[in-house]
Amino acid sequence: MNKNVIVIIGAGAIGVAIARRQGAGKQILLADYSEQNLQNAKTTLEDAGHEVSVRLVDVSKREQVKALAIHASALGSVLQVVHTAGLSPVQASPEAILKVDLYGTAVVLDEFANVIASGGAGLVVSSMAGYMFPIQDAQQQALLTTPTEELLQLPFITAIQDSGYAYGMSKKANQLHIQRAAATSWGDKGARVNSISPGIILTPLARDEMSGPGKDIYQKMVDQCAAKRVGTVDEIAATANFMLERDSAFMTGADLLIDGGVIAAMRTGRISLLG
Repeated sequence: MNKNVIVIIGAGAIGVAIARRQGAGKQILLADYSEQNLQNAKTTLEDAGHEVSVRLVDVSKREQVKALAIHASALGSVLQVVHTAGLSPVQASPEAILKVDLYGTAVVLDEFANVIASGGAGLVVSSMAGYMFPIQDAQQQALLTTPTEELLQLPFITAIQDSGYAYGMSKKANQLHIQRAAATSWGDKGARVNSISPGIILTPLARDEMSGPGKDIYQKMVDQCAAKRVGTVDEIAATANFMLERDSAFMTGADLLIDGGVIAAMRTGRISLLG
């Protein structure tokens, strides 16, 4: 019997939560840069009754992403692809963030367009950071139209010197790249692709961010947003379920902000990152 396959790239807390929500009756293919992350996630999901295989991947290396896509298609019909992998500002340099979060996401969209099943769906987990930084119309157009292998050579990309700005620009690019994929390669295959932009979701990565140099800003966002709390990985998984399943069958090329009202509070002046 031809199995339905769900590919989860990024075996962190959000990736595992989505795999748990979506994986019943499917072959789950987990991919991550870390062998330890993969084995921990595999054990967690198998203990819950899921069928799981794993594969190491560095999304900044096209040949590895291509091999992952080919491997996924050999397992069965690639019905869903969820990309959660990325680096945060406290983890890496601007160059590394741009290579993984910006270029790597574009590569995943390129390569999985070749194997996604007709009627299938993709989801990129972006970030509310993509809404925080101004971007010129010409820059948006460049991110929409520049071939993937030339993205990191764009002058406004090579000029980035700050990890926080690199992260925000990468996440904005994620939202634009799913528009490009939806209108071209994924759309031509009869598949949908969208993104979600979470706010502060309590994961080990978020704990690192919230105890780092920007901890006061993060606490201000929590205190001043409408929700007055952080989000949970289960809430992200529930949103992912909607984005990947039939209830959103007419939605593609869209980004859904799920941040407890942080961006709304910033735009209305209730939250200022300057003081």
